[in-house]
Amino acid sequence: MQNRIAEIIIEELKLKDVTPETFDPNLDLIGDLGIDSMELTTIVVVLQDEFGVRIDEDDFGKLTTLAKITKYIEEKRG
Repeated sequence: MQNRIAEIIIEELKLKDVTPETFDPNLDLIGDLGIDSMELTTIVVVLQDEFGVRIDEDDFGKLTTLAKITKYIEEKRG
């Protein structure tokens, strides 16, 4: 699952020279990559569609790294 989430983030942010295997799961998307709220929202919408989960807008601020996003979705899927 983490690799698929990494693929989505890489694709949506159009990251160059990054693969799911080389994507640091602890990289801070906001602090290190500088994504804005609109980019995060786009990623969240794709993740919701891909994994069939609802991500509450109040939780967006928690989704700052690949590792945290993966854990969040795994918990939502039960």
